[in-house]
Amino acid sequence: MFFLWPLIPFFYLLFRLVLPARMGAGAKVLCALLLLVVTQAFAINRFLLGDLAAPDLPPWLLMVQGWLFAAAILLFVLVLARDAFLLLRGCWRLLFRRKGASPAGSPASPSRRELVRAGCGGLLLARPAERIALAAAVLGPTAFGVGEAVAVPALREEEARLRRLAPEHEGLRVAQISDLHMSSLLTRDWVAAVVDRVNAQKPDLIVLTGDMVDGPPERRMESARELSRLKAPLGVFACVGNHEYYSGYPAWVRVFGELGLHMLLNGHTVLTPGGKELVLAGLTDPVARTFGLPGPDMEAAMAGAPAHAPCILLEHRPGFAPLRARQGADFQLSGHTHGGQAPGLREIVSSFNNGYVRGWFDVDGMPLYVSPGAGLWGGFPIRIATPSEIAVFTLRRAEA
Repeated sequence: MFFLWPLIPFFYLLFRLVLPARMGAGAKVLCALLLLVVTQAFAINRFLLGDLAAPDLPPWLLMVQGWLFAAAILLFVLVLARDAFLLLRGCWRLLFRRKGASPAGSPASPSRRELVRAGCGGLLLARPAERIALAAAVLGPTAFGVGEAVAVPALREEEARLRRLAPEHEGLRVAQISDLHMSSLLTRDWVAAVVDRVNAQKPDLIVLTGDMVDGPPERRMESARELSRLKAPLGVFACVGNHEYYSGYPAWVRVFGELGLHMLLNGHTVLTPGGKELVLAGLTDPVARTFGLPGPDMEAAMAGAPAHAPCILLEHRPGFAPLRARQGADFQLSGHTHGGQAPGLREIVSSFNNGYVRGWFDVDGMPLYVSPGAGLWGGFPIRIATPSEIAVFTLRRAEA
């Protein structure tokens, strides 16, 4: 039942904060149980609801879950950092004590017992002001992060410069929506606000770069119907992300088509704005292979496409961008990373995506844009210093 990696912060905080605290045995048991529930929220959702990817819980409960889980992880990081500092400081003092001297101006080295007490004392034994400061440092930023996670994404205006762009395509506006993650957290009203914000920009083309939904059609149709209101002269196109496969891929592909989204599944379409050809291609996701379905295939996607026309590629994951540049993409739009969601986590996410986590990248001359997403997975609704967005690109011809 338990997820293994959250047991690390659970046991560390249990032995560092709960057990050394000056409170009765009953209170310690209660705190330990609360800590276990908070750190094992994902496992509990899967066990009780049978669904990790799309837990159907009230929005307020998902937000509280995410808030407390993030707060526990942040607390773990702070306590671990404090302990590492105290350990290094103790070793430094012990080293000078063995040499028979102390650094100039420093107090005399403490006894070994004092070193152990300094390095192993629990933070809950500190002064009340320190406990309040610690609680504020943990609970405040994470509460703000939850608010940012469920906010309607802001608009981001960008220029995309393509080397092979025809003069007739100069000034075309392309709106990208990525990682909507329609769920019991990000519901119809939220999706409707995103659609209204995109339509208000009057883009020439709208593209969705995967992870539109969490949960099967019978549970998300009320939200999904809002996508039918997306309007652009050149059309509304989409590729799929990994969460479409978790949520019932065949059914969603059919539903998206009925809602007016042109699905590019290892395929392409040729647009002719201004009478000049522009290729728009889209790929499937690598997780498709675990479901016995075709994974991303650029050769199949580009079969029959005019070689002279520039190609805008929609691929949910950005990590294969160097390969896509070699395979003929002129501009790639991706998502998947959610921008890393928060400092610290951002570096981990980057390492799993070939360093492409958020914003612009030049990949062997091909511009790649990685959206931090409009939404995110409802099981971990946190954004700290990584706001959500809707991007609108104005196409420009790059100077030779």
